[in-house]
Amino acid sequence: MQVKIGDIVARKSYKCDVLFRVIDLKQTEDGKWAAILYGEEVRLIADALCDDLAVIGDRERNERKVHEKEMLEQSLYLLKQDYRLLQEKREYGATASYSHNEEFFHLPGKVLHLDGDPLYLQKCLTLYERVGVPVFGVHVKETEMQDVVADLIEEYRPNILVITGHDAYSKHKGAINDLNAYRHSKHFVQTVRNARKAVPHLDQLVIFAGACQSHFESLIRAGANFASSPSRVNIHALDPVYIVAKISFTPFMERINVWDVLRNTLTREKGLGGIETKGVLRTGMPYHRHDESNS
Repeated sequence: MQVKIGDIVARKSYKCDVLFRVIDLKQTEDGKWAAILYGEEVRLIADALCDDLAVIGDRERNERKVHEKEMLEQSLYLLKQDYRLLQEKREYGATASYSHNEEFFHLPGKVLHLDGDPLYLQKCLTLYERVGVPVFGVHVKETEMQDVVADLIEEYRPNILVITGHDAYSKHKGAINDLNAYRHSKHFVQTVRNARKAVPHLDQLVIFAGACQSHFESLIRAGANFASSPSRVNIHALDPVYIVAKISFTPFMERINVWDVLRNTLTREKGLGGIETKGVLRTGMPYHRHDESNS
């Protein structure tokens, strides 16, 4: 058996379209070996017979990463452009359009990010840091999130909650509207419900929930402001960060246009959706830089 835990592989039967990380191996009843797979760049969990897997070498992985990096940098550029426009608008509004020399301070929304994948969590934390979003990251298995979310909300008091990890829809388990046909959607749904018991108001705690192919409608009905995946497609590992950053940097007196949030993500409206929501950022003044040498 050539495939090992930790290998980066692709499924031959799917024309090697998505890269996966092998996280476990198991023997089937007929004696064959199967692998449990986590998407390397998309939040998808899958399983496949080892005979159907091709181990991807460093050269091909690097070629794919170049294209991936170009897409991420483009999204990041658009996000930063949006932030600059929002900042100019906030400062103009805060001064009632009068010119003066006072400086402002901004309090972006704090994020609590629960992630079922520790590697994805670290990727997300790195991107949060690049765009300046204050965040607390916690690795929690998808099946355990519902049990700890209320205590974590009480501990960190976030403005925005992210509930994500891996998910997948399996046709052989049921119809597309059957929550039991999804790997982790029911766990995400219950986690959202428990979070809403702690903070019922949609604008006091903004919630993003879901992963690849998640049951979008159930997550929204449970109380999420934004969720995946309306068309049951795969979402990128970092898509939640782009949505959260837009919310974090939008003033609390403004409502967020859903399309304005989705347009900078990698999967857009097929993979992500939501409802009208207020921003969470607050602007204050004056901001004084204290001379540390005199303190």
